[in-house]
Amino acid sequence: MTAAHDDEMQFVDPQPAPSTPASVYDLATPLASGSTVGLFANGFPDSVAFLDKVETALAAQLDGANFVRFDKGNASRLATDDEVAAAAEQCDAVVAAYGH
Repeated sequence: MTAAHDDEMQFVDPQPAPSTPASVYDLATPLASGSTVGLFANGFPDSVAFLDKVETALAAQLDGANFVRFDKGNASRLATDDEVAAAAEQCDAVVAAYGH
């Protein structure tokens, strides 16, 4: 029979301290209640699902924001001029997302 040990388990974080301080990201377009944010999926698998999470996170921070969805549907093509124009016309800001 072995004796019980009173040693505590110790966890070590292998990550080094950051080499540069974090910097605050300032939006180029200030967003307020009632702003419209476009969420533009690029057509890769899970890009729409990822934007679902982005919308949830942004909605929690931007009270009263509206969200408009765009989806290229095919990651191998560029967004069309009509898609870009629609996003620019309807939205105060647009988040483009990659999935995989």
